[in-house]
Amino acid sequence: MTKKSASKRPPMSPETSPGFPEMPTMVRTKTESDGLQSPAEWALVAYAGAALGRVFPLIRGEVIVGRAPKSGVALLDGEVSRHHVRIQVEEGRVQVEDLGSTNGTHVNGELLRGSVDLRAGDRLAIGGHVLKLVFLDPLERAFHETLLDLSTKDPLTGLANRGSALAELQNRFGLSLRYDRPLSVVVCDLDHFKRVNDTFGHGAGDFVLKTFGERLLSTLREADLAGRIGGEEFLMVLPETDLSGARPFAGRLLKAIASMPIPLPSGGLTLTCSLGIAERTATDLEAGQLLARADAALYRAKAEGRNRVCEG
Repeated sequence: MTKKSASKRPPMSPETSPGFPEMPTMVRTKTESDGLQSPAEWALVAYAGAALGRVFPLIRGEVIVGRAPKSGVALLDGEVSRHHVRIQVEEGRVQVEDLGSTNGTHVNGELLRGSVDLRAGDRLAIGGHVLKLVFLDPLERAFHETLLDLSTKDPLTGLANRGSALAELQNRFGLSLRYDRPLSVVVCDLDHFKRVNDTFGHGAGDFVLKTFGERLLSTLREADLAGRIGGEEFLMVLPETDLSGARPFAGRLLKAIASMPIPLPSGGLTLTCSLGIAERTATDLEAGQLLARADAALYRAKAEGRNRVCEG
């Protein structure tokens, strides 16, 4: 591929970018009255695709955008290559280069060949995602992140809400099926949770759920996902994980919950949970089949005495 000459598009800066007038706060000088915590920064904001609403800050230096979980900007989409594009961030300049991706990269609707400088407001189309380059000060970034939290997170636990958790399961199931990679799910139900509400009140119940969410997050790896999909029911999605990896995860979660009483005004409350785990098999043609097997295993765990793990 022939690279475009960088001289055709002069190095940009927030002050000279054509898209900049739409966001006048980006060039304000920071003063004590601004309340800004740090200088503005370049970021990609997802305007379409499964990552809709997410803000991806671009650190100085090289940032890889791709399907690989460890990418600087990870886009879980079968149409995205593992290492799709490279973004180079320097003083006053952001440059993008396609890394030989299978489906190509488009900048403002035109197929990217080689590398090109980006300006504020430019849009990257990568697979099913559209990412807009913006220059955000901390207040603007907080605004975008708050909007995302409101739409995707459970406000009580901070975990993914039901809609976003199930959507993420669907995305990761599709990748697992397409590339024949392992995927496991874990469904969890807090044992006798109704008694907590009935005995101590709904305020205590909320505190128990919040504490459980914190302990659950402490057991996850970076690529894992946890969501609250019911009152006291939770879903964990474990990519690149077979049953031999899901079993110890479930065991750690059981121990993290049962071994440390939850502090309530009336004293420590010992809580347990029941877990159902399942790994994607060749007979699972959709995410619902995998989830149904894990759910059936959960009910078996509860029927066999609770505070245990069963496999589906």
